[in-house]
Parts: sequence; structure tokens; C-alpha cells
Amino acid sequence: MPVFRLPRELLFPAPELSEPSGLLAIGGDLSPERLLKAYALGIFPWYSEGEPILWWSPDPRMVLRADELHVPKSLAKRMRRGDLVLTMDQAFARVVAHCAAVPRPGQPGTWITPEMRRAYERLHERGYAHSVEVWRGEDLVGGLYGVSIGGLFAGESMFALEADASKIAWVSLVRQLARWGIDLLDCQVYTDHLARFGAYEVARTRYLADLRQALALPDRVGPWRFDPPACT
Repeated sequence: MPVFRLPRELLFPAPELSEPSGLLAIGGDLSPERLLKAYALGIFPWYSEGEPILWWSPDPRMVLRADELHVPKSLAKRMRRGDLVLTMDQAFARVVAHCAAVPRPGQPGTWITPEMRRAYERLHERGYAHSVEVWRGEDLVGGLYGVSIGGLFAGESMFALEADASKIAWVSLVRQLARWGIDLLDCQVYTDHLARFGAYEVARTRYLADLRQALALPDRVGPWRFDPPACT
């Protein structure tokens, strides 16, 4: 399959035209309008600093249904301690900065470039990108961020400066999304970490069909807040 070069107009090729690797297109920009259109088509940007913008639609796709969340017993026990406080959309830029800075095994750098950070901050300002923060006192010790449209939440990245902090953020977010009726969580590609929480791979055709159903729901534009109590 060819890799498409995006025009200046807000157009994308069909996701089904992706290469076997999932790479679909190159170029374009990271404007809020283009990002929202991409997510609505099952496409997301992923590239490293020094590269052009690369757009992906992998097959298979890693997803989690909010009502199928699995919480390991050890984590459930950890969450019952009640020594951490969780918030939403209170420190979005700090969460993204931490996600970009935290070293990850096997990754010499980060795909969260300064350009990507600014792009998602703009989406956050419009109420479509959201963060979860985990606090110990005044210290931010974990969190995650992603994009929501309709009944979809597309997770982007997470970080932990304290054991289990990102896992607690993830479980708390999924439970809140279930209460709101946001049931489809896009995890993009397979990881053992996400599989332990009940995420699984589906064919891209299935993901795109589920995505169309999710987008029939109204957008829940931010800022978001946890239903009380927002602590663990």
C-alpha cells in the first residue's frame, strides 16, 4: 500500500488503505480540527522529533470496553488505602510534560514532541483532551491524558512517579467513563500492561464499526470532574 501525503485541506485517506504496519499518511498539521477529524476516522498521529507528522490506523486495534474493566486484586487493595487524591483536568500541561519526560524501557526518546504537546494543549482548551492527576499532598505523582469525542476515549500516554499511580489513574478514569456512558476506550496497540486490565485486540473493521456507534453519542466537552469522592 502507498503512504499518502496529506493535502492542506482537512482530508484523510480511508483507514483501510494503511500499510500492514498501520502507517497511513504523512504530513498535514496538528490543528484541533485535523486531530478531531482523525480520531473520528480511527486515525492518530505518532512520530518522533525530527520526523514529519505520521498518521496511523493499525490493524488489529487494542481496545477496552469500560464495562469489561478488570482490576487486579493487588491493585484493588492498594486503591482502598485512601492515601491519594485524584482530579481531572486540573494540571493537563503538567501531566503531558511528565508523560514526555519519564524514561521508558526500550525507548531512547519520546514521541510527545513540543509540537505534539502544544497541539493537545489546544485540544484541552477546547474541552476535548482530558487529564487525570494523582496527588500525594501537593505532589503530582502520576496521571494520564487522552482525547474524547462522543462515546470514545482515546488514551494517549500515562506516567507514574510512584508505584501504581498511573494504574490508579487508569482504573479511576475507566470507572468514571462507564458512569458517563463513554464505553469505547482506544488503547491503539497491544501491550501486556493494558491486557491485564481487560483490553484486547479487535480487527480494524470491528473497531471502525464500534467507533461509528460511539460517535453517535453527544460530545462530553470539558472541563471534566470526578464524581465524589475523587480519592483512593
